Amino acid sequence: MQCTSQRARGVAVRLLPILSWLPSYPIRSFLFYDVMSGLSTGVVQLPQGLAYAMLAAVPAVYGLYSSFYPVLLYTFFGTSRHISVGTFAVMSLMIGGVVVREAPDSMFPIPAANGSNVSTVDLGARDAQRVQVAVALTTLVGLIQLLLGALRLGFVAIYLTEPLVRGFTTAAAIQVCVSQLKYLFGVRTPRYSGVLATVYTLVAVVQDLGSTNVATVTMGVACIMFLYGMKQLNERCKARLPLPLPGEIIVVIVATATSYGMGLAERYQVDVVGVIPKGLLPPALPQFHLFPRIATDAFAVAIVGFSMAISMAKTFALKHGYRVDGNQELLALGLCNFVSSFFQTFAISCSMSRSLVQESTGGKTQIAGLLASLLVLLVIVAIGFLFEALPQVS
Repeated sequence: MQCTSQRARGVAVRLLPILSWLPSYPIRSFLFYDVMSGLSTGVVQLPQGLAYAMLAAVPAVYGLYSSFYPVLLYTFFGTSRHISVGTFAVMSLMIGGVVVREAPDSMFPIPAANGSNVSTVDLGARDAQRVQVAVALTTLVGLIQLLLGALRLGFVAIYLTEPLVRGFTTAAAIQVCVSQLKYLFGVRTPRYSGVLATVYTLVAVVQDLGSTNVATVTMGVACIMFLYGMKQLNERCKARLPLPLPGEIIVVIVATATSYGMGLAERYQVDVVGVIPKGLLPPALPQFHLFPRIATDAFAVAIVGFSMAISMAKTFALKHGYRVDGNQELLALGLCNFVSSFFQTFAISCSMSRSLVQESTGGKTQIAGLLASLLVLLVIVAIGFLFEALPQVS
């Protein structure tokens, strides 16, 4: 029961892994690669944050919040040097299912003024409540992950076999593709949750194809073809390119400029991101009365988030010859979710696509992640208005 300086230092390093490598950080050999990797990851994180917020059924700006606070915290508490935490498609879909279930459109009707039976939806009230559901869910996810980390249950990661992870990832990719079809065709179908939600979504899109927005489809197909071409170009020329060409950010810039210049929202009814408020929100408490209704969902989200993060972290650790601590990863993710939820974020995990970008562009440490989060912060506090005309299909 003695506390020595050596033991105190060991505890500090275990809880704050950044202390183990930052004092001996080789600036000359690492900094350039971390800066380039951070910028590349940041430009991918911006459009993904906006897009995954729509998957989570909350306004786009909350995807930017979720791409800043958790990434900043993970820099100090995470043990992986290469994964990119933040918004993740699978997590966003799971959150969106809970959000739509707890705050459906039917809860926020606006009666028609002429006395007819037709009513519209109060979008402002609906989105505000959906944000509160997502925030409460994230708080619970963080608490569950912190509890599992405190109980030293990170060892369960060894039971995550490669076929299990690959099967889960493939199923998630199919679900993400189906959920995005209504944005590709510009149709306004309801959002489904629960069992067979993917099937119901696909059927609803097919039934509503008659109201397809031609301008939206044209924009979407052009973006897909361009991104596919950029991916092939990066693959074939990766030996000659110092950094992969940022196809995602090019799409965002060109699509936003085209939408603004041609007035796609006004003239062709193309759905755009809309207003992005400037600045960060003050901290606020979640709505605790929601906890009993979403506790089961929170446990599932917490397990899935940890599973994806530790599987990617172990892959990169094995490749680059260092060790990740499953228990510390649980604590790190728990802190990222719990603390960030008070600043209106939704639950996060490791993104496979961004992690591959961060690693393939030469990132050496989480300094790259820190720089990516600062790039997102710049958009939030200064230049977010530039993305308001971005078509949702992009």
